[in-house]
Amino acid sequence: MSNPNTSINSTESASIATNDTCATQPGTVHIPIVFMTIGILSNCVALGILVKTYKRFRQKWRASFLLFASGLVFTDCLGHVITGAITIRVYALEKDWTRIDSSGHLCPFLGTSMVFFGLSALFLGSVMAIERCLGITQPLLHSAKMTAQCAKFILSGTWLFALCIALLPNLGLGKYTVQCTQSWCFLKTSDVTFVTERGILLLFSFLGLTALGISLLCNMISGVALVRARVRSKPHRQGKSHHVEMLVQLMTIMCVSCICWGPFLVIVARIGSLNAGRPVITLLLFSVRLATWNQILDPWVYILLRKSVLRRIWKITHLYMGKPDIRLHSWNCSSLQSTIKTAAMGRSISTAKRQSQIARINESQ
Repeated sequence: MSNPNTSINSTESASIATNDTCATQPGTVHIPIVFMTIGILSNCVALGILVKTYKRFRQKWRASFLLFASGLVFTDCLGHVITGAITIRVYALEKDWTRIDSSGHLCPFLGTSMVFFGLSALFLGSVMAIERCLGITQPLLHSAKMTAQCAKFILSGTWLFALCIALLPNLGLGKYTVQCTQSWCFLKTSDVTFVTERGILLLFSFLGLTALGISLLCNMISGVALVRARVRSKPHRQGKSHHVEMLVQLMTIMCVSCICWGPFLVIVARIGSLNAGRPVITLLLFSVRLATWNQILDPWVYILLRKSVLRRIWKITHLYMGKPDIRLHSWNCSSLQSTIKTAAMGRSISTAKRQSQIARINESQ
């Protein structure tokens, strides 16, 4: 259900932005095509890796994390397909919104998609951080409560919550308008006068920044717990390497999200609270381009930061620093050698005991 004044608002916003300097920025259709292709291919490769890993660990404690990660990559991939296709159409028609959106429904759909996919990525990042924090600090509670059905319910609830927030402007709380460059639609950011328009901007930025804060806090708690566990117990405890792998992936996702989404969320909050002028609107254009990189970089976290790749990077780093070559099977070899030594000592002791018993028997005879 869309606002009946959406078509008028979109046309007015387009005409206002046409007279602005930022609307004259050059653009070519080849750029969104390249970005869309790279994003879709990257997410498809990462999704294939995650699905293959999920089938191996379906009944184990990693299943919920892999399900959330697959949901995040699928969301990013779908976002590239939908928003990328619309952006290509916008550039192909030379940003003429009278031809692009004659019905007045495409701009609200694009704005809804951008808010939904943006919030979904941020929410799923925080959900993954909470799940790993619970799995590391409370493993018994995690194994008892975090079932496959529970994980699927949380994933569906996250998508539904993000969709509800994205649909609010279509129900009268704020509005989606064509932005300054005529290449995308988002919440109204210029001449923000109504309380509802300010409120939806602040709500969007608050939810996004809260998700980033939760991810940061949970990842810090998980990291401290892993360090303490490594100090107190054996360094090669089974399963701990998988915790480290997932924590490295989470920390990288969090850093990417903070770098890509942080400036955009802060600028949106500033516009909603202060009704900032033209310099801030110009920064918004740069920040939204930076935010689009999040969907491209997220899948590479799962492609590059896998356990096997991390081992190779660790080995290359040691070789580069001039340290002796550490082979991946060195711990197994040392364990085997210690086992052989222990067995040999046991055999020698048993042989000595038998010889002493035989000597006693001979003496008694």
